[in-house]
Amino acid sequence: MSNTASQAGTFRTNVQRFGRFLSGMIMPNIGAFIAWGLITALFIPTGWLPSEKLASLVGPMITYLLPLLIGYTGGKMIWGVRGGVVGAIATMGVVVGTSIPMFIGAMIMGPLGGWVIKMSDKAVEGKVPVGFEMLVDNFSAGILGMGVALLGFFVMQPILTVIIAVLQGGVDFIITAGILPFVSIFIEPGKVLFLNNAINHGILSPMGIQQVQETGKSILFLLETNPGPGLGILLAYWAFSRGNVKASAPGAIIIHFFGGIHEIYFPYILMRPILILAAIAGGASGVLTFMITGAGEVATPSPGSIFALLAVAPKGGMIPVLLGILVSAAVSFVVAMPFVKRYAAQDAEAGKLDDAKAAVKSMKHSGTITNIVFACDAGMGSSAMGANKLGKLLKAEGLDIKVEHCSVDEIPGSAQVVICHRDLADRVKRAGTKAQVVSVTNLVNAPEYADVVTLVKESHA
Repeated sequence: MSNTASQAGTFRTNVQRFGRFLSGMIMPNIGAFIAWGLITALFIPTGWLPSEKLASLVGPMITYLLPLLIGYTGGKMIWGVRGGVVGAIATMGVVVGTSIPMFIGAMIMGPLGGWVIKMSDKAVEGKVPVGFEMLVDNFSAGILGMGVALLGFFVMQPILTVIIAVLQGGVDFIITAGILPFVSIFIEPGKVLFLNNAINHGILSPMGIQQVQETGKSILFLLETNPGPGLGILLAYWAFSRGNVKASAPGAIIIHFFGGIHEIYFPYILMRPILILAAIAGGASGVLTFMITGAGEVATPSPGSIFALLAVAPKGGMIPVLLGILVSAAVSFVVAMPFVKRYAAQDAEAGKLDDAKAAVKSMKHSGTITNIVFACDAGMGSSAMGANKLGKLLKAEGLDIKVEHCSVDEIPGSAQVVICHRDLADRVKRAGTKAQVVSVTNLVNAPEYADVVTLVKESHA
């Protein structure tokens, strides 16, 4: 039994790591995607401020700029700036001569270029004559970059063109057949398992951008980012739960709906896994409403805040988006309500998570603590919020310690204490950090924050 659970945990960790790698190529470039989306929404012929001259930015940005940024980021993740440069060169091989956005190609060629230059650098390490280092570095990157670009142009581009066409055809079939709402059966559980960034930025966004180029908007951008399902569940907790759970719900609603950090509601489902049914029902009803009303977005709304969703809605497209969100919130609320009411007393008694608190108390006092890191899947959403929250608590106690935030895969070696969500604790430990790991479940009112503050105070005493 324990072995099976361990294998399941390892599988989930591996899937999360792979998803993190995919989304890691997109997340740092979200600003560029939003810029392209806003330019599209404003200046195309059907936009808010039509301008033929300014609309000429749309094509080059989606064809060249965005894939090259992805390719550079993917290569950089493998081998730093050198990997990024070769990754961008490699990506150019699949970009030139095609009329479709090569985001999938960039997510393959970028890391491939980074890996190639990494292997080359390791092969010649310590073998280059003194004074020839720069020459070897520059020409190895140039020659290998050219080779991988040619590989992309002659081999990968034709293959990827067929693959993308097949994927797009599959998406069109699902939408035309009216079965798109059923994808919520996979998306909503995937989100709660912290695959939300991988699903949205690794899978849906590339296909959605292809649709935008053809139709001016895409419903795919709304599948994962819809805050309605989570909002309904949090409203049910606010209305019918008790104790600390009830008290934490309003803050979670604000952070989730307005801040766009969906990870905030995951613990509320994990506390009662049956509530995944409410998320699925809310997600499916929202997608159905989006389909009926013709809703869509011109770019990925990131984070999934109501403000971001409205900002990248096409002209005349705000009402359909709002309707889908409201319907999904209402449905998830109704489905969650009986379960929340039934277990309200038990959830109130649960209070603090003993395992997490015990982990804090068991931490050894290894000198003055000056380096605290809050880690999450992407290093941008829940970790930033948690770091800000803990930083304020420390400051209130007169402890001027900056709490950094980062992704699970980028925890600095200097970290003394690493805080993360409970479901990411295994990944943090597997990352090889020597820091003490504190896992929490409620990012807003985690009781473990107070324990960390006490620990830091004692270390400074």
